[in-house]
Amino acid sequence: MTTKTPAELYAPEQVPVGELRLDARNPRIQRTSERLSQDEILNILWREYSVDEVAWSIARNGYFPHEALFAAEEDGALVVIEGNRRLAAVRLLREPDLRERMKATDLPSVSPEEVALLDTLPVIRRRRDEVWQYVGFKHVNGPQAWGSFAKAEYIAWVRNDVGKDLADIAETIGDRHRTVARLYRSYMALVQARAAGVYDVDKQRSRKRFAFSHLYTGLDYRGIQDFTGIADLEPPTDMPIPTRKMKQFGELCVWLWGDKTRDIKPEIKTQNPHLRQLDEALQSKGGLSALRVGLGLSVAYDVHRGDTALFREGLVEARQALQKARGKVLTGFVGEADQLEEIGQIVTLSEALHDDMQDIVTKRRNKSRRSSRRR
Repeated sequence: MTTKTPAELYAPEQVPVGELRLDARNPRIQRTSERLSQDEILNILWREYSVDEVAWSIARNGYFPHEALFAAEEDGALVVIEGNRRLAAVRLLREPDLRERMKATDLPSVSPEEVALLDTLPVIRRRRDEVWQYVGFKHVNGPQAWGSFAKAEYIAWVRNDVGKDLADIAETIGDRHRTVARLYRSYMALVQARAAGVYDVDKQRSRKRFAFSHLYTGLDYRGIQDFTGIADLEPPTDMPIPTRKMKQFGELCVWLWGDKTRDIKPEIKTQNPHLRQLDEALQSKGGLSALRVGLGLSVAYDVHRGDTALFREGLVEARQALQKARGKVLTGFVGEADQLEEIGQIVTLSEALHDDMQDIVTKRRNKSRRSSRRR
């Protein structure tokens, strides 16, 4: 039996466009629970992944023959596992009815002769698990990088379905092992939560944009780790959430991304400072209770910190604000009566606050003296 050379193994063939299918498992699609139709996949690619730029390039320059698609025979169809944007662009250029359905009306017209040149495309037929290294290097840290969720979905597929260790994946795609492990743990936690019915990120998150980084960053924080019982990175597991903590993980997801089925907005607007504040709030019973009854992150964070810290912070902020105002008095105050009244009220309030603080000090001293006499 003659062994084929790498050049022969990866030699492209011309395949009619009508025989090619877009990949419902494409990590770009960012759907953890759905398997979409061809039009739904194309619509997502068109709206979110700059297929128009690819289409304009092909219309002007033709399809470069060296940019072969990778495709695999799956479920009786030839599925493109690498090159979905190029296939989508070619289909839109060739099919006027499809352009209408996708509302892709700003694409250039192509002549019948140019359409004929796009009847077939160069395709390399390989199994999905045979090209994972190429696809991973290109899209995880390469020139056409995916977002973090797409990377995580790809890493999970290679580990769970292809059977590669996370260390091997990290080495192949040129990423740090810890980063790969964090992405895998977070993705599998979402899969586990959906299967348990506590949170479905596709159906429940309140914003179109999926901030997956909130999760894989937050799972490194002590308060969030303790609250969810999330597993350590080593050894990796495809079920990182303990059963007894599944409800808590669902709560965390709602605070991270909201729940549109219950009209709940996410507490995390930006990672800095909100994710750290959530982590700290979860470390106290009061902060957790405030979150659970819907008082919001800012209240929960203040409850966690306590009145002593808030009082000290309030005094410091007030002093800094007054110092700033005094620095502008010569150029900013021209004798307005309302501003004189305002500072008068501040003086009165400051004196009352000082008297309250002095009374507390006096009462504590007297109490201490009485206790000393009894001894």
